[in-house]
Amino acid sequence: MPHTTPPGPAARGIDHVGVTVPDVEAATDFFRAALDARVLYDTLPREQGPKGGEESERRLGVPPGTRQVAVRMLALPHGPGLELFEYEGPRRRDAALPCDLGWQHLAVHVDDLEAVLARVVAAGGRALDAPHPLPGPEAGPRNRFVYTRTPWGATLELLSHPDPQPYEQETDDRRWTP
Repeated sequence: MPHTTPPGPAARGIDHVGVTVPDVEAATDFFRAALDARVLYDTLPREQGPKGGEESERRLGVPPGTRQVAVRMLALPHGPGLELFEYEGPRRRDAALPCDLGWQHLAVHVDDLEAVLARVVAAGGRALDAPHPLPGPEAGPRNRFVYTRTPWGATLELLSHPDPQPYEQETDDRRWTP
């Protein structure tokens, strides 16, 4: 029997991005200070954790002995949520770098790149370089980006593209912009 795709769009948009952090409270403080995130709810309040076991290990695909310490959903002013996870267990690696396999950075659209970059740094993050013009199909006189690191080493990109981009001349499709 041939595979048929149901009618309608496959995805309506990004609901949230899951981020494993060393400390949910410290990460919440960072995202509040840097990006105006606010707490929506705690799926697993710290006082109810840690949670683990075979069912959890199977559901999450994590090594035996891994336990969730705390889980919190944050809301950004515009865009998807950030779901913060704090784990304890037998395996923990440093944050992924852009050259590692998997989801490797979070990019957020900002209006004032310098102001938000200053907030990221004041909140404990660091800029990897000065802001740069967006290249090639994303170029425009004021279109710029900068990569930063969170206090725990994850990559956070700040970008702004207020001007038309060259790719827009080739297609009617557009990047999502808040």
